[in-house]
Amino acid sequence: MYDSSTGSYSVIPYATNGYIGLNVGKPDWDIPCGGGGFGCSESNTSYNIYTGGMFNQYFGAELGYVDFGRSNRGGGRTSAYGVNLSLVGQVPIGQLSLYAKVGTLYGRTRVSASPLSGLASGKDSGWEGSYGLGVGFHLSPRSTVVLEWNRYDLNFVGDGRRDITTTSLGYVHRF
Repeated sequence: MYDSSTGSYSVIPYATNGYIGLNVGKPDWDIPCGGGGFGCSESNTSYNIYTGGMFNQYFGAELGYVDFGRSNRGGGRTSAYGVNLSLVGQVPIGQLSLYAKVGTLYGRTRVSASPLSGLASGKDSGWEGSYGLGVGFHLSPRSTVVLEWNRYDLNFVGDGRRDITTTSLGYVHRF
């Protein structure tokens, strides 16, 4: 949406001061490894690409895609990704902004595992909650570097609802 009075654009309806961002970080999977003596390792990298806009100086909304990478467990692989929609609240403090997010994630998970591991194989998906905290350092009126921590709840076949947290560093460009 374009606001001719401020010259700013946002893809979020009724919002201005739009932005796009990319965060890369480390996920922390809270899922069991399974039995049978199989190894277990988590993905080293997650990424989040997003766009958002502000309704005023303090509140806005954000839509993004999150990929948590893959976890090797139970003689197979587990992957998770999703689309996230969040409300954002921020407090600007000079060149810094402190912010919090709360929203929902439509997540998809896939599990393939050896029958000897005791883990179920298959796919699951659904809506679950998400929230996070962050700090942004404004390099210029259009460029910001962000440090974020987020938690996402996802459904895993055979394991039910589990969480994945991410700690990431990112770049945000304002329109």
